[in-house]
Amino acid sequence: MDFKEAKKRIKELTKIIRYHNDLYYNQDAPEIEDYEYDALNRELKSLEREFPELILPDSPTQVVGGSANLLFSPVHHTVKMESLQDVFSFDELREFDERIDNKRTVYSVEPKIDGLSVSLEYSGGKLIRGSTRGDGVTGEDVTNNILQIKSIPKEIDFLGELEVRGEVYMPKSSFLKLVERQELMGEKPAKNPRNAAAGTLRQKNSAIVKGRELSIFIFNIQQISGKEFNSHIKSLDFLASLGFSVLPSYKMCENINEVISEIERIGDSRGDLEFDIDGAVVKVDNLSYRTELGSTSKFPKWAVAFKYPPEEKETVLRNIEINVGRTGALTPTAVFDPVELAGTTVCRAVLHNEDFINEKQIGVGDTIIVRKAGEIIPEVVTVSRHAENSTVFKMPTVCPSCGANVFRKEGEAVIHCTNAECPAQILRHLIHFTSRDAMDIEGLGPAMLEQLLDAGLVKTIIDIYRLDFDEVLRLERVGIKSVDNLRYAIEKSKNNDLSRLITALGIRHIGAGAAKLLADNYKSIDELMTASREELEKISGFGSVLAESTAEFFSLDATKEMINELKACGVNTLSNKASVGDKFSGMTFVLTGTLQDFTRNEAGEIIESLGGKVSSSVSKKTTFVLAGDEAGSKLDKANALGVSIIDEQEFKKMIEI
Repeated sequence: MDFKEAKKRIKELTKIIRYHNDLYYNQDAPEIEDYEYDALNRELKSLEREFPELILPDSPTQVVGGSANLLFSPVHHTVKMESLQDVFSFDELREFDERIDNKRTVYSVEPKIDGLSVSLEYSGGKLIRGSTRGDGVTGEDVTNNILQIKSIPKEIDFLGELEVRGEVYMPKSSFLKLVERQELMGEKPAKNPRNAAAGTLRQKNSAIVKGRELSIFIFNIQQISGKEFNSHIKSLDFLASLGFSVLPSYKMCENINEVISEIERIGDSRGDLEFDIDGAVVKVDNLSYRTELGSTSKFPKWAVAFKYPPEEKETVLRNIEINVGRTGALTPTAVFDPVELAGTTVCRAVLHNEDFINEKQIGVGDTIIVRKAGEIIPEVVTVSRHAENSTVFKMPTVCPSCGANVFRKEGEAVIHCTNAECPAQILRHLIHFTSRDAMDIEGLGPAMLEQLLDAGLVKTIIDIYRLDFDEVLRLERVGIKSVDNLRYAIEKSKNNDLSRLITALGIRHIGAGAAKLLADNYKSIDELMTASREELEKISGFGSVLAESTAEFFSLDATKEMINELKACGVNTLSNKASVGDKFSGMTFVLTGTLQDFTRNEAGEIIESLGGKVSSSVSKKTTFVLAGDEAGSKLDKANALGVSIIDEQEFKKMIEI
C-alpha cells in the first residue's frame, strides 16, 4: 500500500473506530463483536507503524474511547485510569516478555472481567465517591448507583486515603433473568452482560440499579496514603483483608511459560464462571519496576491483555420459528442441531428480523456458524454452506398465532401483527399493564396472570377490574389472604395517576418517561385522545415518532372502547398533577432511606403533583431532604450543606394527609 492509499484507509478506519467507540463506551450498544472491533484496531496500528508520519494525536490508537456523560457530574481522575494493550497470540505475548527485562520481574496473571471500569474513593474508612473511567482522565460521578451494589464495602478498616479500581459486572444468572424479563415485556433485550452492567450503572434512578444485582471485582490500588507496597499481588491480598471483592484468581508466575499455562487454564474455565471474561491480564508484579517502565499516551508498558478468540461452531439449521411479542412484533428464532458452546449445549438463537435473514441469506437446511455473544446469548454469525435448492426464508404474511394480517412500517425492521386481541400478545400485555412502572398491581405477577388466563378468568386488562374473587380463591395454591391482598392492590391501582395508566396501555415507543410528559401536558385522557399528531409534536422532548405512535393508538375504535370500559370500572383517567395544585412550586426534594407508608416512587409522585421537583442528588439548590430509615450518604451531604432535613411525619403534615 502506498502513502496515498494508506492515508485514505487510516482516515476511513479512524472514522469507523470512533463510531464504534461511541456505541461501546458511551451508549452501551455495540453493533459489532469484540474480535471485529479488535481487527479494525489492529489494521490501524499496522498502518500507523508502517507510516508513522500519519499518526494523529487524537487517533483511536492514542486515546481511550470513552467520554463522560453529561447526565452525571464530571470527576477528574488524579491517577489516570489507563486502558490495556491487547495481544492475540502467545507469540505477541513473548514479544511483550522480551520488550521488558524479563530477568528482572515476575508476573501476575488475572482474568480480565468484561464489565465497566470504576474508581472507588475512601476517606476515614468511608466510601465517599464512585466514578466511571470515562476517557481515563475525566469520568462520571455515579456514587448514588455505586451505593446500591452489595459487594462494594461502604466502610473499611483503613482510615487513610484510598482509591481502588475495579470492574462492575452483571452475573450471568442476573443477566439471563434481565433478558427474560425484557423479552417478556416486549423490550429490546440487552446484548451481553457488559452492556447491561454499563447501562445499569448509568441509570438516573438508583432503584433500578438495586434491582439488577450488579457486583464488582477490585483489581488495583490507584493511590493510598500511609502505607506502601512493592508487589501488586501483596496489594491485592491487603485489599482482600479489608473486605473488598478482589479478583477471583490472581497468580504469580515466574516466567512467560508459566504465564501461558495460567492463561490456558483461565480460558478452559470460562464456561464454568458466573461472570463474563474476555481475556487474561498479564502484569509486572514489581511496582517500582512498573514506574520505571512507565506508559505510552494510552497504555502502561508493564501490562498487556491477552484476548481469547471467539468460539464458533458449525451446525445445520433445521427450522425457523416465529414468536409474537407483547407489541405484536414477529421475531424469528433459529432452531439447529445442538452444539457445545462456552460450556453449555445450545440449539436455538434469535434471528432478529427480516433484514437480518435477508442480509445473511439464511435458509432452512443451510449449514450455519453460531457463537455465544458475550459468552452467553447464542447468535448466528453467517451461513457457511447453503443446502441444495436452499431458498432464503420468507417471513409470514399472517400472524402465526391468530391468523391476522401482518405489516411492516416504512423505516422499521420489525413486522407486526395487526390484531390487538392476538392471544400471543395477551399475557405479555397483561404483565406489562400490571408491572411496577405501570399500574403496579402487587400480586399480579406473571405466574398468577398465567393461572388466571388458563382458568379463563382474565382475557383482557378490563377483566382485571371485573375479577370474580370467589373463582380466584378456587385456583390452586391461592389462599384467602392472597385474594384479600390482590383485591386491595387492584382497588388501589384505580387511583393511579394518568401517567401510570398511559404507561400501562403499552403504546408503541411510549415508556414511563414519555407517559409522564403526556400526563404533564394533558389534564385527562379525554383531552389526550383528541390531540393531533401536530399538537403532540410540540411537547418539549417528545418528538415525531412518539407523537405519531400516540395519535395512531388513540385514533383506534378499540382504544376508545377500552378507555370507556376502564372508566366504567372506576379507573382514574385524570392527571393528578393537573388537579392538585402548586404547593411545592419552586421546591426540590431529595429522597433517601426507607419510608414506612410510601414507596419512594409514591412520595415522588405526590411531590410532583404538588408542583415540586425530585432530584437524585443533594446540592445547595435542594430545598428538603426527606429521610427515612437507614438514610445514607445523602443525609450526610445534606447536613454538610445545611439543607433542611424532614422525616416522614413532617412530610405528611406538609401534604396534609
